[in-house]
Amino acid sequence: MNFKLSGHHLEITQPLREYVETKLERVIRHFDQVIGVSVLLTVDNQTEKDKRQRAEINLHLKGKDIFVESHHEDLYAAIDALVDKLDRQVIKHKDKVQNHDRVALKYQATADEARL
Repeated sequence: MNFKLSGHHLEITQPLREYVETKLERVIRHFDQVIGVSVLLTVDNQTEKDKRQRAEINLHLKGKDIFVESHHEDLYAAIDALVDKLDRQVIKHKDKVQNHDRVALKYQATADEARL
């Protein structure tokens, strides 16, 4: 898995890098077919102080790319919200890929015979 962490108007410190990596372990635990992760942390110079910190992620999975972004006044809270959103989307994608609600052909044939 390729992992890229970058910051705009922000220096990426070692504790911040470790925090992002530990949060992303939860996503990788749910779906192990992750090819690449690109995280961008930004501090905007807006007049609004409540949504000044922004975190966005581009997750490259086998068969799909997922993009999620989050805004908050605290960067760590923005990362938490980002990982929550990403986790929901990855689980939804995993369910679509696995799709356990199909009926196997051998059971479908016996169900058709039972209706007759």
